[in-house]
Amino acid sequence: MSNYPALIEAQSLVLAGDIAGAEHALANLAETEGDKALVAALDEFPAKDLLAIIREYDASKESLVNLLVTPEQFAQAVVLERRYGDQTHEQLRGMINSVIFRDGADPAEFLYEIAEVDGGYDALVDYLLDRAQMVEHFYRYATFDLYEYGDDNKTRALEDDLLNLTRDTESLASPLDMANLEDHDWMQVTYILRYELPEIFREVLMKLRARYKAYQASLAQDELEGGEGAEEEQDERPKNNDDGDDKDDDEESAL
Repeated sequence: MSNYPALIEAQSLVLAGDIAGAEHALANLAETEGDKALVAALDEFPAKDLLAIIREYDASKESLVNLLVTPEQFAQAVVLERRYGDQTHEQLRGMINSVIFRDGADPAEFLYEIAEVDGGYDALVDYLLDRAQMVEHFYRYATFDLYEYGDDNKTRALEDDLLNLTRDTESLASPLDMANLEDHDWMQVTYILRYELPEIFREVLMKLRARYKAYQASLAQDELEGGEGAEEEQDERPKNNDDGDDKDDDEESAL
């Protein structure tokens, strides 16, 4: 039994589909017992229920849960996002951006913790999936502009070098470069992964390449078949080939 009645109330409200009410119950806990009490309480809150609240972010208002959730708590929740079946991953991107780029947060710490959780690399791949070509181009030429090939003074990365990509082999890009990429979105995430978390970036890019290759092969097959099988309507994005195990009953979607 939880030491925080607000948690029990919030869980019941999530189960009933009242996400706003659940968030309000947690906010009341912070107001009555302080922010630290809420952070401690979230350690006892099921990741699937935390996700149900965080993914309902509203850019027009601040969410106390989004502002206080720790990197470890957030990572446990975010890897469950794909169970909602959102093939566009728009909810995932908005949710991640709203938390890791909050005032005073260290985005690299959040990204590191996401990668540490089983299924975390797949979540990061989902986040970058629609930008696969530009992420690849940035890796090779240190620019997102597909019509430019970077600064000749910078070492151009070759595909064979990816396996050797580590923090020891990489130097940080200039502060000016970083300032130009502070979009609080996928470009900044890619930059942070590339220069601050290169080992994680290496794994994400290898997975991203595999998913993008499968996507292209699927398109080619569709063209050969002349659009046959259209009765099975499918999203044109690469499939979610999750490496994780979805068998845990206690972590079923809150839907």
